[in-house]
Amino acid sequence: MIKSVFKAFRLAFCAGLLAGVLVPATVSATTQSIQVLRVEGTIVPIVADYIDRGISKAEDENATACIIELDTPGGLLSSTEKIVQRIMNASVPIVVYVSPKGAWAASAGTFITLSANIAVMAPGTTIGAAHPVAGGGEEIPEEQMKKITEFSAKWMKTIAQERGRNIEEAQLAVTESKSFTDVDALNFNLIDFRADNLQSLISQINGWKVTLANGMEVSINTTGYEVARNEMTFIERFLHAISDPNIAYILLSIGTIGIIAEIYSPGTFFPGIIGAISLLMAFYSLGVLDANLGGILLILLAFGLFIGEVLTTTFGLFTAGGITALVLGSLILFPGGQIFQIDPWLIATIVIIVTILLAFVMQRVIGAHRRQASTGREELIGKTAEVKIALEPEGIVFIKGERWTAVSETGRVEPGEEVIISKVDSLKLYVTKKQ
Repeated sequence: MIKSVFKAFRLAFCAGLLAGVLVPATVSATTQSIQVLRVEGTIVPIVADYIDRGISKAEDENATACIIELDTPGGLLSSTEKIVQRIMNASVPIVVYVSPKGAWAASAGTFITLSANIAVMAPGTTIGAAHPVAGGGEEIPEEQMKKITEFSAKWMKTIAQERGRNIEEAQLAVTESKSFTDVDALNFNLIDFRADNLQSLISQINGWKVTLANGMEVSINTTGYEVARNEMTFIERFLHAISDPNIAYILLSIGTIGIIAEIYSPGTFFPGIIGAISLLMAFYSLGVLDANLGGILLILLAFGLFIGEVLTTTFGLFTAGGITALVLGSLILFPGGQIFQIDPWLIATIVIIVTILLAFVMQRVIGAHRRQASTGREELIGKTAEVKIALEPEGIVFIKGERWTAVSETGRVEPGEEVIISKVDSLKLYVTKKQ
């Protein structure tokens, strides 16, 4: 009897544990998840990767829908193609919401908006002006531009036709750069409805039926929904931030100035390290933005001439040529793009800073040459020099505005320490550590 009671109690206890595990799981399973992505700024490769990641997460979690909040002036055609393709082949309903008030989805943003299963705009927003432009800086020949425009218009037609939108008006956004307010877009059947905010949007899509890429028709149920915001990671935000023409130009300038500073004063390391990192980030950004190769080469030539000025002292000849090359390269780096272009004031600021820096360097170098003409090498004996590159035993020292190869006669000497010149042999100094 006791044994039977104990067995029954054990079965009841196990059943209770099982119920405790399953009940929360059942509640969680019925909770509707809505993934929300946020895209602000130009459409570049990292944005395409972010949207792909966000949609994939929504698919993996079997989300009710994936909402993309969009505010963009446009971007690269290659990145736009990847985003549109990902949206149209998603296995969950995709909603593109142009927001907040005052936002726009121009150029690439128009293609992205119209490709969604459900396209929504906030009051006071705009879409359109999707005529292709030269993003990489080169001037596109008229015949080639005509072909690109025709392709873009047909692509827009395909998207509008697939989503049941107004084909004629959608194509006008490409062929005539036509723009639409939220009211116009709704009247022309380019979007599905308007929503004041995200909560209003989610409420309005409840019960909405959409057909996915696999042909399956699903009904969106937002009853008891749970919003899950999937923001860009720190790395994604960083890469998106530097994928800007002005930032790329600043990084390129900082990088080359850092290299020049390291060459002028070797052994300091910090300018060289910062310069190298800035150059690598600049090259990433310029590569992402399809910058004009001619502009990049002219800018690199400019800084090559600046380095030549520091090393050889042409008394301004290399500097003048470098500034000319820098200005020309800056102007043609992104000349044809309305989205990707460098602020003229930024170009002027960089040129002025570089000119002032080179004037300072030239003044120091010219002064050193004048001092060198008035003294003989034998007068260096007994003088104090500063170590720039460690003597182990050979390195570089700095004296009277000049860098000399030096050999330590008293073991290793660290950068920044002072040494006494004991002997001069041709272009090499023999030194001892200062006590």
